[in-house]
Amino acid sequence: MGNIEIKNLTKKFEAGGHEITALNDVNLSIKKGEIYGIIGMSGAGKSTLVRTINYLEIPNEGRVLIDDVDLSKLSEKELRIKRRDIGMIFQGFNLLEQRNVIDNVCFPLEIAGMSRKKARAKARELLETVNLADKEKVYPSQLSGGQKQRVAIARALATNPEILLCDEATSALDPQTTESILSLLKEINEKLDITIVVITHQMSVITDICTRVAIIENGRLVEEGPVEEVFDSPKTDIARELIANKQSTYSPVESLKSNKVIRIVFSENSSFEPVVANLILKFNTPVNIMGADTRNVGGKAKGEMLLGLPDDEDIQRSMIAYLKDRGLSVSEVREGV
Repeated sequence: MGNIEIKNLTKKFEAGGHEITALNDVNLSIKKGEIYGIIGMSGAGKSTLVRTINYLEIPNEGRVLIDDVDLSKLSEKELRIKRRDIGMIFQGFNLLEQRNVIDNVCFPLEIAGMSRKKARAKARELLETVNLADKEKVYPSQLSGGQKQRVAIARALATNPEILLCDEATSALDPQTTESILSLLKEINEKLDITIVVITHQMSVITDICTRVAIIENGRLVEEGPVEEVFDSPKTDIARELIANKQSTYSPVESLKSNKVIRIVFSENSSFEPVVANLILKFNTPVNIMGADTRNVGGKAKGEMLLGLPDDEDIQRSMIAYLKDRGLSVSEVREGV
């Protein structure tokens, strides 16, 4: 349980007398137990995509299969039952302000017809799981953003779902709280073997916890694969842009202008060699170090660097070949900075 197949999915909307294609022929396969990331800029269609997985948005074309069950073939009643297998958390938490914490977690169990006694016992177990056992009588207005999201996660897990959808679940949180929520999601994934689909515009979220990633641009799936592979060798401009957007530790200045800028990613082996120093010595030509960073990608420390190369195209090609020969991933960022 927990496999997702999205086949030839297209979703269109009418807005102001115009037809807008939010999703265009999207195909995805998400395996049970994965933490799968879907990333794109604002308006790319990623939130629409995640809402088609539980049929909150009904596609115009294509199919969504959950464990080989085609959601388009289900009646309204059957769809409501199937949605119990698909939990969902949102950026805005969506808690009921007039209910305290334990009653918020109990809410989906009440709808499912569980007795109050059993529902509260289940809710207490889940509050233990999200480390909020001491907050059961507190109301949402008395909680921090991170605590509210933990309550929302507990509520989403109440019906023992096989799939958990996270729609920009950390976007409203500060970096430290985001880290704690991502750690919790990873723990839940490992403990419950639940499939988690993460929708985000933050590459740091993807690299922290996801195993595979799909990149959406203008409603189309433009790149997909293991997170480490996409991070090391992005194939599309949007992938390179999303990766670069995380790079807040550098700001190229006027004195560091270059006609050719490349991004290099250090492997475990190459990190022990002074590659850039050796590069300069070998070609007797300086390069501009325009930025450097270290990131956690799937539990591995990955070093990356932006280099501005000399103007000579022959030297550029030779330098890139030299770096690749030493086991580094090399990709072009853009012409000129």
